Amino acid sequence: MISSPDPLDDDFPLGDGTADTEAEGTCPYCGEGVTIALDPGSGAAQEYVEDCQVCCRPWTVRANYDGDGAATVEVEANDEVGGEE
Repeated sequence: MISSPDPLDDDFPLGDGTADTEAEGTCPYCGEGVTIALDPGSGAAQEYVEDCQVCCRPWTVRANYDGDGAATVEVEANDEVGGEE
């Protein structure tokens, strides 16, 4: 069976098949260190809201993958997104 090219191959070309699937971060509210699960299949640049595993307050997570599959992750208090009112 011949399959169509996968559009994700442009963002993540075939290589050793390794990409970061988790990162360490610190909650901007309670200051606890937490492990953040990452999904490399969701693209090279990602932004989403995730709740703290300790205090349950929402953060914005930004994950960016480089060509080798290494992720750079930033966590920001969700009430800071979109500027000040």
